[in-house]
Parts: sequence; structure tokens; C-alpha cells
Amino acid sequence: MSEKPKVAFYWCASCGGCEESIVDLAEGLLDVIEKVDIVFWPVAMDFKTSDVEAMADKSIFASFINGCIRTSEQEEMAHLLRKKSKVVVAYGSCAHTGGIPGLANQFAREQILTYVYDEAPTVTNENKVRPEVEHRMNGASVTLPAFRNVVRTLDQVIDVDYYIPGCAPTPKIAQEALQILLSGELPPNATVLAPDIALCDQCPRKDSKPEEFEYHGFKRPQWTDIDPEKCFLAQEIFCMGPATRGGCESLCIGGNMPCTGCFGPTCRVKDQGAKILSSICSALSAKDKDEIEKILDSIPDPLGTFYRYGLAGSLLRRNVKLPVS
Repeated sequence: MSEKPKVAFYWCASCGGCEESIVDLAEGLLDVIEKVDIVFWPVAMDFKTSDVEAMADKSIFASFINGCIRTSEQEEMAHLLRKKSKVVVAYGSCAHTGGIPGLANQFAREQILTYVYDEAPTVTNENKVRPEVEHRMNGASVTLPAFRNVVRTLDQVIDVDYYIPGCAPTPKIAQEALQILLSGELPPNATVLAPDIALCDQCPRKDSKPEEFEYHGFKRPQWTDIDPEKCFLAQEIFCMGPATRGGCESLCIGGNMPCTGCFGPTCRVKDQGAKILSSICSALSAKDKDEIEKILDSIPDPLGTFYRYGLAGSLLRRNVKLPVS
């Protein structure tokens, strides 16, 4: 009887939703477990870093790493799993494009630490105590991971073979990706294991999408009586669908909320935010500078809207004043 392929799951800087998405496979998880040997999944079972270090190089068939890279420990674990794995998969938006944590790249490291430990409304820290990478007391020392200057996508730290998009990946897209990887016929390197078409092509409201738009401003979803059958953009409600990869089963659309872009761009788009910005600006009703600015001001947080999940992996990547690492 041949040995089952070994797989590993690891959680870097993310919310934990990607780990939940594995559990959300429900009965499908049992099918996966039948076909593989899970040799590292610290969030679910008692594994140690030393267990991975003791493994032979390339002895793990595939490591599924979710979360972006913010600390030295995450960076070290990414390198370790890369060394021990034949295949590394960036699992979920944070690993793939930087995710919501990537929005922290607007701010300097010191600015973040000052707010979190000194200025946040819920913090009382009169002595301005900060975590230290190493603290010595009475002959003993305790160490903590270093907090890096910027958030990085997984492929900005190590070589990545495949990507599974989503915040979090849907059980369907996750299971299909696992089946592809376990089939023995691996797709070309750097493939995103999801449909390479825009979400608009799969949207249940696509028949109501006008061929030509003319925007007079954008309405906030929470302040709008949204028509559940009509294209969001036709209602002047901002939607990332035209610049976002399909495959998510239009779950947000089904919940009567516009797409926020978590599946990232298709392979034909270099920068998801620039793509949607270009699309919007080409359809503004106004031609006068002041009127144009008034329309764009109806999007209160452009960076957080256009790059909600993709700032760290975008052409912008970070505030230009920030160091890279």
C-alpha cells in the first residue's frame, strides 16, 4: 500500500477564517483526511515547530499557508515549510494578496505601535511599556517575534506554487483545489486555483447590468434601499465585481451586498485597484474638476475600498516612506 501524501496547514497573520474554511468542508474533510496524512496543523492538533524541523526536506507534499507575513516568526515558518515541502499553496486573500491586514501598510511601524500600546481608547499604559524582542530578568530570557515594518504577501517572502483565493475560500473552491492537487496532474506553476473570469460574468444580476454606465455619485449600502434583483453599479452602489475574479459563488451578492474584491484580480489584471478606478473614472457623468471630485468624494475610503484585500500585493504595495522589510 502506497504512503499517503503528507500535507501541512499553517496560520500566519490573518483572522482565522481560513482555518475555519477547512473545517467548513464538513463531510468533505473526511474525504480529504482519507487521502492525506496531516503532519502539521497546530491550530487543530498538538504539533510543534520541532516536528517540522525533524522532517526530511521535501517530505511534505503540500503546505497550505494562510495569512500574510508581518512578524519574524511567520517569516521563519514560511521558509521552514518551503524547505520541507514540494508544493506551497498561498491559501486565502491574506497569503495571496495581503488581505485586510495589508491595509496597515499605510502606516509606519512606530505609528501602529504607538496607537496600539499608548493611544487606543481602551488602553491604560502610563509607563509606555512595549513588547520587547528579548527580555532578560534574573538570568532568564523570554523572546517574542519581531514586528516587521510592512505586511508582505507570502510570495514576497518565499516561492509559492499555487494560490487559492478568498476571504475565506469557499468550501467548494477549497475542495476543488485540493482535488486538483491530489490528482497527480499538477497545473502550471503560479496558477490561481479558481475560475479566471470576472465575477460579473457569474453574477446572478448580470442581465440587469447596463452596457454603459454614467455615475453621478455612489450611495452607501447601509443607507440605501437596495433592489435585490438589480446590478449594484446600476444602482450607483460601489461594487468590485468588474475587477474581481469569480468562483466565490456570488455569496455577498446573494446576501444583497456588493462585492468587496476578496478573490483578487484575474490573470489579465496587474493591479485590481487601478482596474476598478479606471473603470469608474471612465464613466463619471461630470467633466468639470470640482464635479468629478464631488463624485469621487462619495467613496469615503478609496484606498480601503479599491485595495481592501490587495494593497500589499499591488503596484502601490505600501506608503512610499516605509522601509520594505
